[in-house]
Amino acid sequence: MKIILLGPPGAGKGTQALYLARYYSIPLIVTGNILRAAIQDGTPLGQKVKTIMASGALVPDDIVIDLVKNRIKDPDCASGYLLDGFPRTIAQAEALTKAGVAIDVVIELCVADQEIISRLGGRRIHAASGRTYHIAHQPPKIPERDDLTGEPLIQREDDKEHVVKKRLEVYHAQTKPLINYYKNLITPTKLRYLSIDGVGKLEEVQARIIKAMADS
Repeated sequence: MKIILLGPPGAGKGTQALYLARYYSIPLIVTGNILRAAIQDGTPLGQKVKTIMASGALVPDDIVIDLVKNRIKDPDCASGYLLDGFPRTIAQAEALTKAGVAIDVVIELCVADQEIISRLGGRRIHAASGRTYHIAHQPPKIPERDDLTGEPLIQREDDKEHVVKKRLEVYHAQTKPLINYYKNLITPTKLRYLSIDGVGKLEEVQARIIKAMADS
């Protein structure tokens, strides 16, 4: 099973990706982790990536594609893999297709913008421990205070409404067009595209994905 998982920031992709990787016994491939591993291993490609990142530049798509191609050659990818966070743009998707990286199914987690803003905007964190709350869905016993220590909770900068709106704008402009790109690949290939309602309890969303996978 070779899967790409798409969806806006705050849709729950990370959590669902971990679940799906375990459910199908396939490795979760996160490009950021591949970059860090290549640097740590000191491979020629890793050394090149290190130089690029040290300069503050973005790693070119062709290098990321090469890293992905090398990663899926590993024995643990023999029965499939799940790509999370890549591709993000049409150019990356086209490069992935051109490189012959096989994909069986593209899953889109669908969550409306206002729901995303509510999810992320209501999140509060205890900085020291990482404990997470939500002012509406999982509020602390005392507003804006950690349940265990009583210390003030914080709102991350990237959870503030104006930042979330900007992140959504970037998603709609750059990543959402991938949906049409992959839909157009359905006819000439055996690619499956699944649109999943991402609103609801974690287990409910997981059940929707597994059912859609089984029925498709």
